[in-house]
Amino acid sequence: MNEQTNTFAPVLTRAADAETAADPSSVMTLLADSEATGGALTSYRSTFAKGAVGAPAHFHTKASEMFFVLDGSLQVLLGEELTVLERGDFLLVPPHTPHAFAAAPGDTADVLFVFTPGMPRFDYLRLLGRVMRGEASVQEIKDSSEQYDNHYVESPVWQAALAAR
Repeated sequence: MNEQTNTFAPVLTRAADAETAADPSSVMTLLADSEATGGALTSYRSTFAKGAVGAPAHFHTKASEMFFVLDGSLQVLLGEELTVLERGDFLLVPPHTPHAFAAAPGDTADVLFVFTPGMPRFDYLRLLGRVMRGEASVQEIKDSSEQYDNHYVESPVWQAALAAR
C-alpha cells in the first residue's frame, strides 16, 4: 500500500473565528488560505446580496477554481457562454478559462469557492475591500495580477449580461 504523507496539519476554521471581508454587496468569509494548507488549496465563502456583481471576466493561469452554490443562484460566464448555477450545483473552472460571476438577476447567492493549488488569495480579497472603501486604487489590483494569479480580460458577453440587469 502506498502511504501519502500530509504536508500540513488539519485545518479547522470555526465560524465564530473566521475573518470576514465585506463590501456593499457581499460578505466573504475567509476559511483556509494556502499557507495553512501547505499550498493544497485556498477556500472562502461569499454571500452576495440580491443581484450583486461578484468578479469581472478573468482567468487564472495556475489554479482551478471550484464553485459550490450553498443557496440562491449564481450567474456565471464560462468562456463566451452564460449559465446559471442553482443551489447544490458544482462547477470546476480549469486554468486559462475566462469566467465571471454575479448573483443571478433578482436573486441572492451563497457560494463556497475553492482554488487548487492554493495561493495566498486572502490578501487579494483584503485588497478588494480596501479598493471598495477608497483606501487603495484599482491600479493596485491591476499591478497584482501575477502575484494573485488573477488576470482580467474583456468580455462583451459579460458586459451585455450586466447591462441587461
